[in-house]
Amino acid sequence: MINLKINGIDVSVEKGTTILQAANMIDIQIPTLCHMDLHDIKYINKLASCRVCMVEDKKSGKLFPSCATPVKEGMIIETDSIRAVQARRTVVELLLSDHPNSCLTCAKNLDCQLQKIAHDLGIREIPYQGEMRQLPIDANSLSLVRDPNKCILCRRCETMCNEVQTVGALAEIGRGFYTHVGSTFNRSMYETTCTFCGQCLSVCPTGALTEVSNVRKVWKALHSDKTVIVQTAPAVRVALGEMFGMEPGTVVTGKMVTALRKLGFDMIFDTNFAADLTIVEEANEFVERMKGNGKLPILTSCCPGWVNFMEQQFSDMIDIPSTCKSPHEMFGAIAKSYLCEKLNIKPEDMVVVSVMPCIAKKFEAARPELEHKGASDVDMVITTRELASMIKEAGIHFTELPDDDFDDPMGESTGAGAIFGATGGVIEATVRTAYETLTGKELEKLEFTDLRGLTGIKETTVKIGDREVRIAVANGLGNTRKLLNKVKSGEEKFDAIEVMACPGGCIGGGGQPFHHGDISILKRRAEGIYSVDHNKKLRKSHENPKIIELYETYLGEVAGPRAHELLHTSYTAKPKL
Repeated sequence: MINLKINGIDVSVEKGTTILQAANMIDIQIPTLCHMDLHDIKYINKLASCRVCMVEDKKSGKLFPSCATPVKEGMIIETDSIRAVQARRTVVELLLSDHPNSCLTCAKNLDCQLQKIAHDLGIREIPYQGEMRQLPIDANSLSLVRDPNKCILCRRCETMCNEVQTVGALAEIGRGFYTHVGSTFNRSMYETTCTFCGQCLSVCPTGALTEVSNVRKVWKALHSDKTVIVQTAPAVRVALGEMFGMEPGTVVTGKMVTALRKLGFDMIFDTNFAADLTIVEEANEFVERMKGNGKLPILTSCCPGWVNFMEQQFSDMIDIPSTCKSPHEMFGAIAKSYLCEKLNIKPEDMVVVSVMPCIAKKFEAARPELEHKGASDVDMVITTRELASMIKEAGIHFTELPDDDFDDPMGESTGAGAIFGATGGVIEATVRTAYETLTGKELEKLEFTDLRGLTGIKETTVKIGDREVRIAVANGLGNTRKLLNKVKSGEEKFDAIEVMACPGGCIGGGGQPFHHGDISILKRRAEGIYSVDHNKKLRKSHENPKIIELYETYLGEVAGPRAHELLHTSYTAKPKL
């Protein structure tokens, strides 16, 4: 143990602890920009590049970056000395001297950590005037906008992309004054290995990385003469309330439906319905492979970030993932066929909008494989944050709204559909249905707790009939890489694997309200997801009466010709960049 003083308080911490960590233990807050924590694992920029967290050691008389400096015996640290505070102020003033003053129109306005630190330090003028960078903005992808002029070289995004997600799309480029984090050879993000998981965006402290906004397109559609319907993902209802000051994990389903109706959507549906549909098809696929009609392990395919990752970096496994479309794409396909017939509407006169916790869904919706008769299954995707901005723009007092219900026939869902939003939920829902399909017996214990939680890789064995079924769950692409490499090498063998690109699953998606590394927020969102499941009367996807009716009146048999045409897709191996 190392003994030191911080602001006059005696502290004893383990060797290797940083000054910042030690200060946090006694509730002393030091401002940071480049430092970030994720899921109780410390991902620290080893270069301490921003220098915003400077503190003074009175014993040595030196200033140190607290995020990267290990404690030493006898240190006398002052976090609020005149020298430390002035050093921080100077650093932030220098950052602002080469930063666009477009706060009012920036997507990160009021949620920008650079803006907050400048405010907290009382910076009201910028004493350092000089040349400012003029670098091209990359807005060529359908999901992500990269503005290098707002990059402060904290390198959080680089750490997230390369060390956590192991995607390798971002790197420090340029020289001298024009150094910034971008892509190799300054290629647009869609020309790189980027999976559009959005985790770089989630940790960026400024507006250097933001999602492509579809809000204006949605408003335009709402004021057109077309029938505009909307679906909402399971993870949205446990996070949307945060944008209006409500506690993380609060289930706001009813208020969300009311708000969407006030915005002008003609019909409001639940992506959970389509999640149930996905499970029926995917569980059937799993059962068939278990019988020897296909390869094992089966990998889930509902996460577009993971699909992008697989097509680029694990293309030799391209025949293993389930061929099922993701739930919101299944919804779009059914809406523009089955629902259009019921409502007597031409598919070209219907606009399908998805509210998702994910920016990769924007890219996914434009994939040519996810079209039917030349039209995309889903026309537009907005994130949880974008929906909140529309609600605020319309002047709707969200917290005061009464509850309303989803419309029929695609608004009814089971608890299994709800748990799609948390890591482990897809495979848990699949097992609930696959068990009863294989055994013909009722599954009494529905909770598979070994598959739950935010651990990066989870494993369990489930007995289905006479067979011990091995299951693995990975959340975060770095964890996925570790797991799949073990499968490829023969070190591990599983029957089914669930993959979610984002840490925590969809609840931690790149389109969700920013959690700024607070793991407790993700835990509470997950608790909200599981409370929806627990409170549902029906908790198995194959028991959803509207799903049963859909097959009986329209789709025919599970995995039959029409179901395969509308609900399944294919993947394309992409060259490694």
